[in-house]
Amino acid sequence: MSHIVTVQEAVTAFADFIEPTDAELDAIEQEMPVILADVDLLDAQIITLDRAPTELDTRRLRRARRRALAARVELANRTAGATLPAGGAA
Repeated sequence: MSHIVTVQEAVTAFADFIEPTDAELDAIEQEMPVILADVDLLDAQIITLDRAPTELDTRRLRRARRRALAARVELANRTAGATLPAGGAA
């Protein structure tokens, strides 16, 4: 019979290193508009799961999709401008 040994000491020894770095927190902060727009889109989709979508639901979904797409485009443009030298276009 083999014994199962806990590895809590090995895991908690690195607990200080588990926290996100400042760079990771900055990246999350930059992506927050996209995350929130995706949450709004999911909310609109969840509303229509158990019933036929009404005209209001359809408009809500369309607006949420547009907001999510706009947030992604803005993030892509912002990150592309930050990675190119002098913010120029390629």
